Amino acid sequence: MLLRLRVSLPDRPGGLGQVAKALGALGADILQVTVLEREGGRAVDDFTVAWPGPVTASEARERLSAMPGVRVEGVWPTKEAPGSALDYDLLMHVVAEPARGFATLVDALPGLCGAEWSLALADGAVRHASLAAPEKFDLPEPPPRAAAMGAQELQLMLLPVVAQGLHVVVARADGPVFHRAEVERAVRIVDVVAKLAARA
Repeated sequence: MLLRLRVSLPDRPGGLGQVAKALGALGADILQVTVLEREGGRAVDDFTVAWPGPVTASEARERLSAMPGVRVEGVWPTKEAPGSALDYDLLMHVVAEPARGFATLVDALPGLCGAEWSLALADGAVRHASLAAPEKFDLPEPPPRAAAMGAQELQLMLLPVVAQGLHVVVARADGPVFHRAEVERAVRIVDVVAKLAARA
């Protein structure tokens, strides 16, 4: 089973190694580590791990939270294969068919962002939707710039595309609020797709 774990730990030499050692002792195989931030003496890292057998998010959280100084901010299943280049694949598809740029973007964002679904809204109507996305979606107060927020049982990333009159929404039910590093990455991808689509 592939899981993503978001862990906040003391930012000191050996801290990352202790978490890696603990994960190994629990039977997890670390496939990828992404450093999201290093501030105020703490680091926030995303681990993508292969865990043998069925392990629930709460079991993984409980086991790691026992480590001194470690806070588990989220554990959720992922389909994102480490080492894949989904962002480059997306951009190649958009270059090949720029007129379908936003439909392609919406289909790709769940995999890129560790999310369940995404959609693009214009004038309150769904214009493009990935698999598992709802047919209708009431956008909370549209933000003037990209933002992450929780809404009911979902974590949302809201990405306005002003030039196209669209709002792209990315949602995950499991896992923590989207980190600002995730939002910034999505903003860059959306910006590139918007520029390519505008040329169609």
